[in-house]
Amino acid sequence: MSEYPDITLYIEHLRSRISNEPLEEVRLASPFFLRSVDVPIGATKGKRVVELRRLGKRTVFALEDDLFLVLHLMIAGRLRWRPRGTKPVGKIALATFEFPKGTLLATEASSKKRASLHVVRGDDALRAHDPGGLEVLDVDLERFRDALVRESHTIKRALTDPRLFSGIGNADSDEILHAARLSPVKLTRSLTEDEVQRLFDVTQRTLLEWAERLRRETGERFPEKLTAFHQGMAVHGRYGKPCPACGAPIGRIAYSDNETNYCARCQTGGRLLADRALSRLLRGDWPRSLEEMEGLRRR
Repeated sequence: MSEYPDITLYIEHLRSRISNEPLEEVRLASPFFLRSVDVPIGATKGKRVVELRRLGKRTVFALEDDLFLVLHLMIAGRLRWRPRGTKPVGKIALATFEFPKGTLLATEASSKKRASLHVVRGDDALRAHDPGGLEVLDVDLERFRDALVRESHTIKRALTDPRLFSGIGNADSDEILHAARLSPVKLTRSLTEDEVQRLFDVTQRTLLEWAERLRRETGERFPEKLTAFHQGMAVHGRYGKPCPACGAPIGRIAYSDNETNYCARCQTGGRLLADRALSRLLRGDWPRSLEEMEGLRRR
């Protein structure tokens, strides 16, 4: 979650419900959710919503009197639209935002409570929450290339670095790299001009296509079932399942709370990328190719 297509959909639906409406009250259910102290949450009471925008992976509610609510849902955070007066109940509830037409409920299905809300005043304070990454849909190839090769990183890391590119998360980057037929661990400075062009084109196309796909699937309903794993994805969340392009099993690199999914045949020339957990378990028996993996399965 919290990637360009999902946040774009949230904002579009919120605009139709709360634009030019007063924020009547914010009720906090989790003491960890509100991270700012300079501007009290009570300062937002009764202020009209003048604009909704995306700031990287954050949703910004611009209010009257130069006030801003900066919401970062992280991985497990979600928004839900409920009837007016709904109370924040249950362990996953973070807060409710009361409006004349209904209640916006923020939840987080994780014990780590990473989602955050900041209340700030003024453009300078808002800019402090901007990691500075490029909006890929608003730049040309030259600016994309400059950001991509600014440091020598793997392509996966570069695409998901919010200081380099805005709004691209784990799921979108997996889909982008599969469509571009590029290995997630290939270094950015080793890319050819043709590969950079292909990556640029595919990145723009993937973000736009998934945003449009989510619009069609959601229709007029508020998007309450957004998830990191969408039906129709080629590789993300499909470990072990057949690649829709070639039929080879989808591989993964697991780390921390996330994993990178890829197709060895389409993206790495058949070479399996070492998964940290499985590599430690299998040690010298770790298969280096799809052929070796098939041999292990037949034993």
